[in-house]
Amino acid sequence: MATIAIVGPGAVGGVVAGCLALRRRHDLTLCARRPLNGLVVELLTVVVPLAVPVLVDPKLGHPVDWVLVTTKTYDAEGAAAWFPKLVGPQTIVAVLQNGVEHRERFAPFVDPAKILPVMVDVPAERPAPGRIVQRGPGRMAVPAGSAGANFAELFVGTALEVTPSADFKTAAWRKLCLNSAGIISALLLKPAGVMRDKDIGILAGELIRECIAVGRAEGAVLDDSLTDTIMESYRKAPVDAVNSLQADRAAGRPMEIDARNGAVIRFGHKHGIPTPYNQTAAILLAAM
Repeated sequence: MATIAIVGPGAVGGVVAGCLALRRRHDLTLCARRPLNGLVVELLTVVVPLAVPVLVDPKLGHPVDWVLVTTKTYDAEGAAAWFPKLVGPQTIVAVLQNGVEHRERFAPFVDPAKILPVMVDVPAERPAPGRIVQRGPGRMAVPAGSAGANFAELFVGTALEVTPSADFKTAAWRKLCLNSAGIISALLLKPAGVMRDKDIGILAGELIRECIAVGRAEGAVLDDSLTDTIMESYRKAPVDAVNSLQADRAAGRPMEIDARNGAVIRFGHKHGIPTPYNQTAAILLAAM
C-alpha cells in the first residue's frame, strides 16, 4: 500500500482521486485550499463519493510516498507550500499538469531528482462545487524508468491508462499541440463543437502546425499528420465538452495561457520560429 497526497482536487485531481479511491489499495489524502463539503466524482462507468481525509493546512501534512500535484500551472508556489511536510527522503513528486515544463516549474521548490513529469489527458469538468465529471477516456504518460513504472503501478486496475515512455518529450509536445488549439474555445467561450466549423478548423490547424514546428526544434518527433489527427479528435469530442482554459475564463479564474500557448511562443523565440497565430490568440485572451 502506498501513501498518496493529491494536491489540488480540481477536475483532473478529482478524477485521479476517484480512480485511486475506487481501487482501495492506497492510503489517500486530499490537500485543498478550503474544506470540501462532500465531493462526488462521476467516472465514466461509476459514481464515486470520495470519503478520504482532506487537509487544508500545509503544516498538518506528513511524509508520504507520492505527492501528486494536480493544481493549475500558475499555482506552482501554492502547491509547493505543501512540500515541506509531505516530501520525505523517499517521496516522489509527480507533476500532473499541462505544458512541457513540469520539472522547470517545480525545480525552485524541490530537488529536481524527485520530480516525475506526467503528461495528462483526462477530459474532466467541475460543473458545480462538490461535483466532478469525467467526459472521456483518461490517459497519462510518464518517462520510462523506475519512478515512471512505479507511478504506472499505482493505477493498475483503474480506468486511467498510464504509459511509461522512452520519449516523454514527444508525448508532452503532442499534448501541447492539442492544447494549443483549445485557446479558440476560450476566446469564443464556445465548447468543442465550434471546431466542426470549417473556418475555425483552418485557424485551429495553423495553431497546431506552429506548435509542431516548435516541438520539433525542441527534439520532439511530430509528424505533419498530427494536425489532422488532433482535428479529428476535436470533431469527435462531445459538442458540449469544455476545456479547462474556457472553463477558467468563464468562471473569471486565472488561465494557463503561459503554460500552453505561451510555451509555444517562448520556445519559438528560442529557436527563431515565428508563431504569429499562437501569439495573436494569447494576446487577445490575456486582454480579455
